[in-house]
Amino acid sequence: MPRDYVERILKARVYDVARESPLERAPRLSRRLGNEVLLKREDLQPVFSFKVRGAYNKICSLTAQERARGVIASSAGNHAQGVALAAQRLGVKALIVMPKTTPRIKVDAVGDLGAEIVLHGSSYDDARAHADELAAQTGMTVVPPFDDPEIIAGQGTVGLEILRQHGPEIHAIFVAVGGGGLIAGIAAYVKSLWPQIRVIGVEPEDAPSMHDALAAGERVILDHVGIFADGVAVKQVGEEPFRIARECVDEVLLVSTDEICAAIKDIYEDTRSIAEPAGALGVAGLKRYVEREAIEGRTLVAVDCGANVNFDRLRHIAERAELGERREALLAVTIPERAGSLREFCHAIGARSITEFNYRFADERDAHIFVGVELRDVDSDKAALIEGLIERGYPVVDMSDNEMAKIHVRYMVGGRSGGASEELLYRLNFPERPGALLRFLTHMGEHWNISLFHYRNHGADYGRVLIGVQVPENENAAFQTFLANIGYEYVDETGNPAYDLFLS
Repeated sequence: MPRDYVERILKARVYDVARESPLERAPRLSRRLGNEVLLKREDLQPVFSFKVRGAYNKICSLTAQERARGVIASSAGNHAQGVALAAQRLGVKALIVMPKTTPRIKVDAVGDLGAEIVLHGSSYDDARAHADELAAQTGMTVVPPFDDPEIIAGQGTVGLEILRQHGPEIHAIFVAVGGGGLIAGIAAYVKSLWPQIRVIGVEPEDAPSMHDALAAGERVILDHVGIFADGVAVKQVGEEPFRIARECVDEVLLVSTDEICAAIKDIYEDTRSIAEPAGALGVAGLKRYVEREAIEGRTLVAVDCGANVNFDRLRHIAERAELGERREALLAVTIPERAGSLREFCHAIGARSITEFNYRFADERDAHIFVGVELRDVDSDKAALIEGLIERGYPVVDMSDNEMAKIHVRYMVGGRSGGASEELLYRLNFPERPGALLRFLTHMGEHWNISLFHYRNHGADYGRVLIGVQVPENENAAFQTFLANIGYEYVDETGNPAYDLFLS
């Protein structure tokens, strides 16, 4: 059956609008993983994703009468842009139905390509149903995102290029899976020519539509899907992609949000480009496969399939990347509530860099702190860190894999304190270098009790710290002298209305 697609793929008309994307070596990732890692750079297509290949091939296959009536598609992202560009190049009218919740940047991108836009409903399913209604009313041809032989053949040219660019010595190709059109096209072509090459799909753990379908032996409909990797947030894979995948796809791996964020960072460090979450799935799966199989010296290809990421998501991605690489541990630690205890805790941490430190005075006995610590040797270093803290008498709870803690609690540690009397609040700039926090606490000694501490390393030269200190009125002058001598830039925020409303 896969051979049926070889001729379709060889004849696919994609290069009037798409480019043959490079297959680039990822040197840093290759060194770290001990394998030759190659990135298929579909993020360099005119609409920053592979989707234009299938869309153009599909529209090219239409009759003159069908083209004259125009095309219609429903999408909130890359497929919409691919259809809009393909239609523009072929002089075909295009109507794109998008959910009302679609980010403005994506709506504008489709409009800039000359397509007519209809905003309808609050989800993709709403938009698709409305597109089907409009197609029935107008006679326009629906261009589906994945479940169509011409779409699959267009996407299959990615596999054709990979084999032409590198040949059969490839061990495995890792492909993001949403509806399944991309992996179906690649797998059909690759397995027809070089069946020994493994074709491996990659999905988010919270959107395992192909993974679960292959396990069940039939297409399944997920109750819900996560939307972090919105480009693959599909509840049910296509019928034709599933038919091909059952015969040609070796397996589907599932990866976490943190692993996806870490893969985005890996791609950036090797290419200086920013992949969207769905675009980085191939790299995330490749890394998991290498760890599981403990392979070395193999040639592995990951398809970097898209770069349409909203700028406002980058902060979240950066914060989760270190956890995905397991280079940061998030810990909840209980320490004695007394002056100098934070300094003693920092000594217990040792030479490791503290990436996050959140604390608020609660009672006179114990202090509960939320701390992030940079790790040197991944899991072994975290185990040694936790063991060392426990030996020193600190109760520790590992929060590194606690979703509620990572998404919400880390930002909520703090709030009002009923017992922090004579509290002063200061905002300081710490130089971002190892030992800066410990230097501050050492100079402060045990003269005053810290009642609030909020810090997060954001990668700048200076870290921003908010600190509350209990200073009796008769010691205020001495405390001001301490601040002047420590040499850190600071601002007195005790009179800030935000402090009065939410912290004091």
